[in-house]
Amino acid sequence: MSEVLRIAMIQTHLHWENPDANLNHFEEKISGIRQDVDVILLPEMFTTGFTMNPAGVAETGNSKTVKWLSLMAERTGALMLGSSIVKDQEKYFNRLFWVEPGGQILTYDKHHLFRMGNEHTVYQAGKELLIGTWKGWRICPLICYDLRFPVWSRNRYMASEGLSYDLLIYVANWPAVRNAAWETLIRARAIENLSFVAAVNRIGQDGKQTDHIGKSAVIGPQGDILLSLASDDTVGITEIGKSDLNSYRDRFPAFLDSDHFDLDADFQ
Repeated sequence: MSEVLRIAMIQTHLHWENPDANLNHFEEKISGIRQDVDVILLPEMFTTGFTMNPAGVAETGNSKTVKWLSLMAERTGALMLGSSIVKDQEKYFNRLFWVEPGGQILTYDKHHLFRMGNEHTVYQAGKELLIGTWKGWRICPLICYDLRFPVWSRNRYMASEGLSYDLLIYVANWPAVRNAAWETLIRARAIENLSFVAAVNRIGQDGKQTDHIGKSAVIGPQGDILLSLASDDTVGITEIGKSDLNSYRDRFPAFLDSDHFDLDADFQ
């Protein structure tokens, strides 16, 4: 178990619908990280940008992107997290990959598909949350539009096990025009779930002329901003502490008064 978790967030532009160029770009960024980190976060659809044209760029099975993530995990010793486009049984998914050094790979398919961008007409919605464990930390990774839905993001409490996760992660292509919602909601999710939140967003203009201004951040369980990136092309690194989290939860156990309902039954 690690008391401190060091998080690196790569906030950068993306090459539109060009997986090879993006993998080369991110490899260069990762090679520039000169300190040990435990988790490396990449944006949503980091190999293509947020495209609704999956046919030419989707991957299947043990894809080049998965092999690349595995290589980066082995090279850095860090958990790699980011989403890309996958074709699975003739359906397309916006799929997040959790890739550990040592070979373990977990996945999460984006549940809330962005209706206003017609994502729901192109991709298949996932139905299950992913909560994994890395270095003693329980981590729940979600994707972009999921941020708007607090029930799906809910940190459920069970008396025998405690809260579901310690760190909530969002990987995103969140547009500049809705930046106020981004900054407000990532703080809200941290406060209401008594959890750290790490949210990584891209910068630059995509192939649909949509602007993105980053504003990636790490938020503490009281809504305190531990790391805030501006709109530049950068790698932000910070650390979060388990004892700080547990101490706050002991002092302010609001989860004991949370409303009880069966989330699983609602999503079957």
